[in-house]
Amino acid sequence: MSNGNSVTIVGNVVKEPELRFTSQGVASATFSVAVNRRWQAPQSQEWEEATSFFDVTCWRELAENVSESLERGSRVLVTGRLEQRTWETPGGEKRSRVNIVADEVGLSLRWATGSVVKNERRSGGRDVSQESRESTTVGYNYEEDPF
Repeated sequence: MSNGNSVTIVGNVVKEPELRFTSQGVASATFSVAVNRRWQAPQSQEWEEATSFFDVTCWRELAENVSESLERGSRVLVTGRLEQRTWETPGGEKRSRVNIVADEVGLSLRWATGSVVKNERRSGGRDVSQESRESTTVGYNYEEDPF
């Protein structure tokens, strides 16, 4: 991201991903992440804690993968950009909200294990069929030693 507007957070999913589609069929998923911060107060030497909540929006394939993979409580890493949205209430109050538009979302393996399952690659918005993948490997014998 060359514009300088980038953020990375690590936290726990507190709101299950909600998958929606635009009228053009583009997938969008939203979920919330809680980020805990703990520090020791210099004067009292007692531990203090604060929690911040962030709303995250994902688009396209990332949105579909997030909605299938994440659940409440999952520890995640989110990298993206901050986006501020402003609006006016019917009563005339101005409101705003800062949201993270995700470029990448991954599971944190600090206190858990995970496995990766690759999705089929998409070409031009369509799934690449098994038939076309097989045609690219015709003539190769997988039983032969490659060396």
